[in-house]
Amino acid sequence: MRIALFVTCLADTMFPAAAKATVLLLERLGHEVVFPQEQTCCGQMHINTGYQKDALPLVRRHVRTFEPYDVVVAPSGSCVGAVRHQHAMVAAGDPGLAARATEVAARTYELSELLVDVLGVEDVGAYYPHRVTYHPTCHSLRVLRVGDKPLRLLQHVRGLDLVELPAAEQCCGFGGTFSVKNADTSTAMLADKMRHVLDTGADVCTAGDASCLMHIGGGLSRLRTGVRTVHLAEILASTEA
Repeated sequence: MRIALFVTCLADTMFPAAAKATVLLLERLGHEVVFPQEQTCCGQMHINTGYQKDALPLVRRHVRTFEPYDVVVAPSGSCVGAVRHQHAMVAAGDPGLAARATEVAARTYELSELLVDVLGVEDVGAYYPHRVTYHPTCHSLRVLRVGDKPLRLLQHVRGLDLVELPAAEQCCGFGGTFSVKNADTSTAMLADKMRHVLDTGADVCTAGDASCLMHIGGGLSRLRTGVRTVHLAEILASTEA
């Protein structure tokens, strides 16, 4: 299958390992991954902070860039959520663009969705000998409703000791600009999340969104806990070789 990678801003600028792991994993499974050079921000940040008019050119560019491809994947639940649930809304004043945005959205998947629902695979041949806990990010849990797909993938990783995260469904407190505009509340939510992560005794906390991992990982690092945050794609791409 020929799959277009929607890399996302955060992965491109700060967490390229997640994007590289996505490519490595899909190629190992026998698929061709292409990277459309024309892609830019999908507009999620603008939309979530009320700048829908400014997001419209980004939506138009995203649709134009990705509509030639049958399948699009991103290592980010939040960005896929924006494409699937916000793009057509932002483009509502232009019925033609809104229809095209809806079609692109229907072919756009978060990584675990693509693997389980489209490619029909749960055992990707990964090996990762660590004690791991999984944080289901708000967008993947509540917007995309990926359910237990990431957990099913992790359960098939050889050498991995998967431990349940207490109160896993609770937000980590990042929420994009929420963590800036409501810093005290965000910090309190992060403290709860870190306490639950540490209670598992895990070496690694994983998730499908680099933004949440950045928030959690920053807190764990400042406390010098020794617990690392690693994107789901990086774990699934790991092998014994």
